[in-house]
Amino acid sequence: MYSQIYYLLRSKIDGQYVTARPNPDSVQGFLLIFSEDFEALSYLNKHARDVADRFSVESISGSQLKGILQRWGFTGVGMVKDSTGPRIEFMEL
Repeated sequence: MYSQIYYLLRSKIDGQYVTARPNPDSVQGFLLIFSEDFEALSYLNKHARDVADRFSVESISGSQLKGILQRWGFTGVGMVKDSTGPRIEFMEL
């Protein structure tokens, strides 16, 4: 996990990362991560076509992931397995 590269979606407007909240009644947020940059773009094109130009794809190494989760207060990650579904595996860290 530490040597792998992950791809995140980040707002060009306010710098916020794209997150998921599997329980709408909870404030717990999970950072959405993708294993390939084209999967992140596919996710945007499928689920947010109207605002896709407001986001950029950012690459990070696995060793940077923990720092981002702590700094932004995320509960864990949501690894997007199928960007068109979407099928997401949530992991608390």
